[in-house]
Amino acid sequence: MFDFILRPLRRNFGKDKMFYRAVDDMFGFIAHNIELYKLALIHKSASVVLEDGQHINNERLEFLGDAVIESVTSDYLFIEFPDKNEGFLTQLRSKMVSRQSLNGVAKRIGLDEHVITNSSHNVSQKHIYGDAFEAMMGAIYLDQGYDFVNRLLINKIFVNYLKLDSLLESETDFKSRLIEWCQKNHHTIEFSTANDKTYSTAHPFFYSKVLIDGMEVGYGAGESKKEAEQRACFSVSQGFSDNDCTKLMDKLDNIDAKKSEETPVAVSAPALAKRTRKPRQKVVKNEESA
Repeated sequence: MFDFILRPLRRNFGKDKMFYRAVDDMFGFIAHNIELYKLALIHKSASVVLEDGQHINNERLEFLGDAVIESVTSDYLFIEFPDKNEGFLTQLRSKMVSRQSLNGVAKRIGLDEHVITNSSHNVSQKHIYGDAFEAMMGAIYLDQGYDFVNRLLINKIFVNYLKLDSLLESETDFKSRLIEWCQKNHHTIEFSTANDKTYSTAHPFFYSKVLIDGMEVGYGAGESKKEAEQRACFSVSQGFSDNDCTKLMDKLDNIDAKKSEETPVAVSAPALAKRTRKPRQKVVKNEESA
């Protein structure tokens, strides 16, 4: 009743009509507190600085929205897949709430056209739309409540913009898969990850190497330690086929075998003395002299 009256008024009149219209077009409702949504659109690069030096942007709403999305997604998957185990649910949830997935959703609903930013769209800023989507979910939660954002995500966003069949077929958690493979085949795996602050003070990058049995097999970089390690594992999956992996592991096994042959085996003192003792010469009696 009230939305029927407010929708045309707020979409077409007032100083904030563009924001009301944007929210309505993307999500299909008229906001109560439009200030929340205006804040959700402000990227940290375009922060509003108050007199006390405080920076106003969408980071706090992004933090809240991230938790809301994960909670709704967990509830949705728990009901949608009653026969699946915890590992399956965790992996699928990770794919659904990943920055890559949310970034795609943000672009499909047109959110990218409304984000306020002063950053160039370089590598370090490639997920600003996904971040803004999380901030919008935080704003909707505060403005409309949990039940509302729960229905919105499940009935509108998940159904129309996230195809579960495609996500089920895709593989994004390369790190878990590689660790699982190493454990299954009795090989050690290590990650050497470092933060290179010389790249950018505002957006430092992380660099990661994957080492299997001490041998470097992959390399990756990202905005976070997690992203760098995922990319390093992805490079392993791209660089090695199953046959290549088998050859690599055979090579490692041969190296281990060679080392074992070259390494002297530790023995006890009595055994060592027994090995080094000269054999006693047999005394042959001369019968003639006898």
